[in-house]
Amino acid sequence: MKTKTAFTFLALCLSFFAQAQKQPLEPITKPYFKLVRPEFQGDLAYETVGFVEKYWRVAGNTGFNETVHRIAEKLEAAGYIREEKAKPSDRLTYRIEKRKMDRPTWEPVSASLTILGSDEVLLSSETNRNMTYLYSSSTPDAGLSGEVVYIASKEELASKDLSGKIVFSDQVPYRTLQSAVREKGALGALTYDMPAYLQPEKNTTSIQFRSMRYDETNPAWAIALSFAAKEKLKVALTKGKVEVLTKVQTKIYESEELTIIANVKGSELPLESLVFSAHIQEPGANDNATGVGTQLEMAEITADLMQKGKLDLKRTLTFLWGDEIISTRRYVQEEEKRDPEIKWGISLDMVGENTEVTGGTFLIEKMPDPSAIWTRGEEKHSEWGGEPLSKEQMKPHYFNDFILTNFKAQGEYADWVVKTNPFEGGSDHTPFLQADIPGLLLWHFTDQFYHTDNDRLDKISQTTMVNVGTAALVSAYTLLNADGKTAEKMLEMLVAEASNRLAIENRLSKAAIAGGGDAAAEQDILDTWLDYYLKALDTVRDMVPEGDEKTLKKIEMAKALFLSHTAAMAKLNM
Repeated sequence: MKTKTAFTFLALCLSFFAQAQKQPLEPITKPYFKLVRPEFQGDLAYETVGFVEKYWRVAGNTGFNETVHRIAEKLEAAGYIREEKAKPSDRLTYRIEKRKMDRPTWEPVSASLTILGSDEVLLSSETNRNMTYLYSSSTPDAGLSGEVVYIASKEELASKDLSGKIVFSDQVPYRTLQSAVREKGALGALTYDMPAYLQPEKNTTSIQFRSMRYDETNPAWAIALSFAAKEKLKVALTKGKVEVLTKVQTKIYESEELTIIANVKGSELPLESLVFSAHIQEPGANDNATGVGTQLEMAEITADLMQKGKLDLKRTLTFLWGDEIISTRRYVQEEEKRDPEIKWGISLDMVGENTEVTGGTFLIEKMPDPSAIWTRGEEKHSEWGGEPLSKEQMKPHYFNDFILTNFKAQGEYADWVVKTNPFEGGSDHTPFLQADIPGLLLWHFTDQFYHTDNDRLDKISQTTMVNVGTAALVSAYTLLNADGKTAEKMLEMLVAEASNRLAIENRLSKAAIAGGGDAAAEQDILDTWLDYYLKALDTVRDMVPEGDEKTLKKIEMAKALFLSHTAAMAKLNM
């Protein structure tokens, strides 16, 4: 029997080398897709985006805290019980963590910028809510008027008398201007700095939000300009002296930082968990009201399925909403405040774009794999950009291919485009990876409205949030209920994906050598990919139940099979 079982398993793996067949994970994931798809309509997700995006959100301020309380209200309506009221037998619980902040919070109230002698308001917060720098102080109620001094370089900044003037530059970074405001007696600063991917000459009214250092002893204000406002101001300056009236009203006050965490306690392995994380701060709709809303509907659907007896989860599922990176890192590090060990982490950040409007593409940012060292072929970084990683920074794991497989399945079902990018960092997946926990990012980029005040509800797609949330939940349910059979199917999937990847890399390397590339360097690429997948196969152990020696042996067999089958594929025989 052992020989026959091993032969059947090996033969099945080999069939995936030979030709593309039905995805081996489909028998495991299909029931979850059938369960989730009718439930995930996106109404709560979209409604939540509409509520959240009304506010300019930063930790501790009104919009941030109102969002936390809204989430709590919806969680309770879905059946989650506040932890201090919960019984040990309650499986759906949530808590709000409160922490003293090391600096005050901030929120904008109103702002305007007018060229004196002109009836036209150059900028108003009614239409450009990102015009005021984060942590700007207020001007007097009547505003401040002053002559505008254009600064073309750091040398010019150092040489000019700025006392009582308003500094303006589209060449010098604000950090440099801020020190001049503090040290040279300028009234404030006007800046322009819009990346090309935001298409500022097309989106002429967009302003990407900016921040300044909080300085209690030297309060200051700064205004970021749109392309249109910058051009009008520069034209006015060519005609002679320009004075502007600036009115800025903000609130800076002591507050507390809130994080809200909901748990669905596992029935058999409650001390193992998967964590979804969505950050609340940042003032946009896509970024990141969509992550907040999509995750909230995911939590509601899970509770409903559990309470109706349609779903049970062996391991614990956690939903976390908080301050980007900070809250997730704290949750990962503060082991004494959580019971489960985190086995997987997924960040939902900018997951609801209407790509026909924004120009963005849905992306899965992978854990570090060799494409983050050698980015070639169809692999490419987003315009956010990424630095080449080293071999030591690789995170071999089945997680990349597993998540991509499920999202591609939803993409095929819903005619939805799913792509990937090599690791770049910068969101809530990084604390997981820094703690050696498998973690990746669900997001969209490039987006011509990224971080601008044009990132509003009209750029959002409810359908996109449904697709992201559906595939994310199916992925979570599969892992949380994983057993020996899941592990076996995961091995088959990995063997197929690894074989496909090595075939692609082999072709790319041969083409590179034919074009004059170094054969040793190309062989190094293939060797690195081979090593990556051998180690990834071994990570399937983390879903094997204790004492399941049969499945553990299959992992070793799959590694041996993979190595023997791909030996030729991983060698450049020119």
